[in-house]
Amino acid sequence: MEEFIVTVDGPAGSGKSTIAKIVASKYGLTYLDTGAMYRMIALYALENNVNLEAMLENTKLDIVGNKFFLNGKDVSEEIRTPEVSGIVSPVAAIKAVRVKLVELQREISKGKKTILDGRDIGTVVFPNAQVKIFLVASPEERARRRLNEYKEKGIEADFESVITSIKERDHIDSTRKESPLMKADDAVEIDSSVMTIEEVV
Repeated sequence: MEEFIVTVDGPAGSGKSTIAKIVASKYGLTYLDTGAMYRMIALYALENNVNLEAMLENTKLDIVGNKFFLNGKDVSEEIRTPEVSGIVSPVAAIKAVRVKLVELQREISKGKKTILDGRDIGTVVFPNAQVKIFLVASPEERARRRLNEYKEKGIEADFESVITSIKERDHIDSTRKESPLMKADDAVEIDSSVMTIEEVV
């Protein structure tokens, strides 16, 4: 099969994974949630209080459909908590973490038709991707969406703390030294603030 890569980059809560999943299903692409990979590393660090560089050597990440496995254990729910959200950006900024996960992302996508979402997919992971999207939305709208996600899962959170967390993540993601969040020159920008999911798709 010929490799065909679609990249969806953008800030936290802009709707990247929601859109990527639907597009994957609609066009028969493999969906790779790269953010979930960083969340699994962040969860491991949170639970084990370990040296990340040493830990990366012995950590096995796997994605099967919509399930995420860390060393063989399904952690699909655990990686979506506010605790993990709170530390995922600093963890993702560590060079050793990015190098290892970029390598994995390229390996998983090899020879496939794949859609990936993240912060640096169109700029660093797959700079030669056939289709590149940069998905944005206002911080307020992104905070509302994240709050709804938490409510659906029964997680306690308030608007102020969620929007503060989103703005902090934006700052860390766009100013970090390793692969900062930025729009690729050849990416199509879509502002989903006032669009329905169907319109964005």
